[in-house]
Amino acid sequence: MGNQVVYEDGKYCMQDVGTLYVGCKFHFGELLENEEIPFKFRLLCERYLSTESDREDTLETHLYYLDPKSFVVKIYKQLKAKIKINVLQEKKDRQGHVQREYVTKNLSIEELTAMTPAQKEELGVVIQELAVSKFALMAF
Repeated sequence: MGNQVVYEDGKYCMQDVGTLYVGCKFHFGELLENEEIPFKFRLLCERYLSTESDREDTLETHLYYLDPKSFVVKIYKQLKAKIKINVLQEKKDRQGHVQREYVTKNLSIEELTAMTPAQKEELGVVIQELAVSKFALMAF
């Protein structure tokens, strides 16, 4: 599947033929300095994505609080970005007891930014991974 994997506590970079997957625990400073992350993505982070963030902000925090009207959202749309999140959902077991469990979902940037931070908190959203199209990345 992937031809490159680096993993460390939610800080990873994987690639397959058409997609680049980046773990959202990276701080922007780490993203910019990590040689394992493709140069084109690091350049995009430096020039555009990190402009509204601090080098100490994680990719997770950046995506969580991203304003839907932000120019950065347009860049994510161009990259055909998908964000893997975990959300708390309640399920009833056979005895009728309600149990809460995390369910993984993939959202577009529009779907993610359509939710306010308060709504994300209420749903228990945890942002796990950013996936971008390598073809769209080459176009930048």
